[in-house]
Amino acid sequence: MGKVIPLSGNSAIAYAVKMCDVDVVSAYPITPQTTIVEKIAEFIANGELDAEMLHVESEHSALSAAVGASATGARVFTATSSQGLALMYEILFIASGLRLPVVMALVTRALSPPINIWCDHSDFMAAADTGWIQVMASTNQEAFDDVIMAYKLAEDPRVLLPVMTAIDGYIMSHTIEPVEVLEDKDIVLKFAPKNFKRRYRLDPDNPVTIGPLGSPNWYFEFKRQHYEAMKVAKQVFREVVTEFKKVFGREYSELETYMLDDADIVLVSMGGLAGTVRAYVDRARKEGIKLGAIRVKLFRPFPQEEIAKLISNKKIVGVIDRALAPGAVHGGPLFTEVATAIYLNKVDVPLVGFITGLGGRAVTFDHISEVVKHLKKYSEELRELPKEPIFIGVRE
Repeated sequence: MGKVIPLSGNSAIAYAVKMCDVDVVSAYPITPQTTIVEKIAEFIANGELDAEMLHVESEHSALSAAVGASATGARVFTATSSQGLALMYEILFIASGLRLPVVMALVTRALSPPINIWCDHSDFMAAADTGWIQVMASTNQEAFDDVIMAYKLAEDPRVLLPVMTAIDGYIMSHTIEPVEVLEDKDIVLKFAPKNFKRRYRLDPDNPVTIGPLGSPNWYFEFKRQHYEAMKVAKQVFREVVTEFKKVFGREYSELETYMLDDADIVLVSMGGLAGTVRAYVDRARKEGIKLGAIRVKLFRPFPQEEIAKLISNKKIVGVIDRALAPGAVHGGPLFTEVATAIYLNKVDVPLVGFITGLGGRAVTFDHISEVVKHLKKYSEELRELPKEPIFIGVRE
């Protein structure tokens, strides 16, 4: 259906934006995201994409411009990383609260200080409570596909929420992989058609007020509607990935499993790290270790019932976080979600959390092996489980 070409993760996202025929792109450069919007600017300059490129003075303005354009009914796109996402924080709530189907690519990068331009998931996790749908890819092909699916999901009238599609900084953004690029825009637009029409939108000929004061008489109801829309988004996500498979042949789900059926020990991870985990599972199996893996693709809304069911009969589960939440009940944001899920679904399985790869530190087979050794120890010796995360690959 398409043409397979070598692309970095950033270029794959840019090609997908072009195929989705966006109307407005608002951009401010930040490493390691910058080459996404540079490539889109190249498409616009070459006449390959008929869109308005807005060069703004900050990431706060970039998302503000996207919000304004989306409120008029335009299909919009922006991208950022790390401190740029932090600067957008105020507007993240505005985009989701106004139920605007903005699509934004996040190239994950550690938050400062100290200044660090390499990958971890702290920026992604910091946005978890802003009301955005959040998905994370583990390959450059998936990065391309996620953008296309994001528009179909965001613009669904049952959802109308912004979507954040994430990839690992440098590990994916600047690494080249074969990507099938869909050359027929009509096929993409048939899957994710630009027929989204807001009931109310900014229009000089028909003036309306968007985002006025919400008094205590009504604010609560708006937030409850937002909550319900996010619940619906999980079902719509399933519909979108099912249709995507029918049209394009590639299969996705909120949770990707590997060698899970007969596994005693399970590793849960996200992003590019999941590829390392999956490769390690192959090696462990050759050594006679019944190891399996789960990759979380859909982080918001979190698939809590689904993950609880998948691990309900396992001997022990390890959750590997590439982010740290100091002062939280547990330092790992992904661990906290999984722990809550198994508690609410009355699943009794030992759970151990691990922190690794912060600030772009490489996560190797030796590190995954150390995780597995810890899990085997806790499962075999029946020791009390640690109430804090185990840090892997850090100097003591």
